[in-house]
Amino acid sequence: MKYEIDKKDRYAVFSLEESNLNSLIAPQLKSEFVFLRNEGVRNLIFDLSKVDYIDSSGLSSILTANRLWKNYGSFVLTNIRSESIKKLIEISKLDGILTLIPTMEESVDYVYMEDMERELDEEE
Repeated sequence: MKYEIDKKDRYAVFSLEESNLNSLIAPQLKSEFVFLRNEGVRNLIFDLSKVDYIDSSGLSSILTANRLWKNYGSFVLTNIRSESIKKLIEISKLDGILTLIPTMEESVDYVYMEDMERELDEEE
């Protein structure tokens, strides 16, 4: 599996450098997500700009990440360019569960806002 991780102060960007997120890649991707979460990455932006196809195993790995970050930080999907992926998420009714943000810039802004809200809540 080819990917790139760019760690910043408040978040990390995981860019999958594969065109297919399928059953061959999904198990390793889940492991990477668990590793990042255990490493203390509070907010993860998953860049899907190079992905053209996702099967049910790939969707399962995305849902695993969403669950890992649910009460910990933010998990964002961004740069979904493939119409088939957009349709799959919509048909699966996951557009109401997953955080889908069109661009990387908007994703970073979203993560910062969420992080600041969590910090304010912790202070109260």
